[in-house]
Amino acid sequence: MSPDTSWAERAAALYDPAYAKRYRAHDDEFQASGPCREFADWLGRVCARFTPPIDVLDLGCGTGRYFWALKGVNRLVGLDASASMLAEARHPYNADRITAASVSLVQGDLLTHAIGDARFDLVYSIGVLAEHVPFDQRVVERVVNGLRPGGRFAFTTVHPASPSIPKPLGRRIGEWIEPITFGAARRILRSRLLAGGLYADEMRVHELLDGRLVVESLERFVSEAHLHCLCVARKASA
Repeated sequence: MSPDTSWAERAAALYDPAYAKRYRAHDDEFQASGPCREFADWLGRVCARFTPPIDVLDLGCGTGRYFWALKGVNRLVGLDASASMLAEARHPYNADRITAASVSLVQGDLLTHAIGDARFDLVYSIGVLAEHVPFDQRVVERVVNGLRPGGRFAFTTVHPASPSIPKPLGRRIGEWIEPITFGAARRILRSRLLAGGLYADEMRVHELLDGRLVVESLERFVSEAHLHCLCVARKASA
């Protein structure tokens, strides 16, 4: 099993039919979740930065929880590694409020699936990158290639300072000494604190995006589960 395919295979195994049905049932409690409503509002504001219609890719779409929050969409593609989650996404939350002219659901690994060149105006991902899948150069390069000039990448990460992250003694020591280390030692320590890409702070977001995309907004956000980074970055116009 290659490192690239292992993430998709783990997700497919975890998100089996029973899990997917429970996850989809949780979607129906959406209005009771303040963070979910704020994520939806955030997506709406991102869509408002475009002149419609736009083509959109949801990386790790799951059950299609946020499809309805998108505005001015012509073509929406939902990509996920789990066939069971995609089966639930065929009847997503607020289906009657989805305004996209067409919706396509695709099973695939976001680390290896061919997104295509310059096909999308917006690529977004909520609760996936730097959480269930490493956020690294592979992801950024694929997104940059998939965006049209002037397109945007909107995503969340789990911040390494999130209270949800277990902090054994080794991690606490690493967090304490990291600011006073330098060079290769600091890079190695930071990689460990970021769990090889499963967490990402503001510095890491800039390290990955700067020179490829222009960061338009980068803020912290507290959900029911984590402290997140919320980022919107734009590809330069041709």
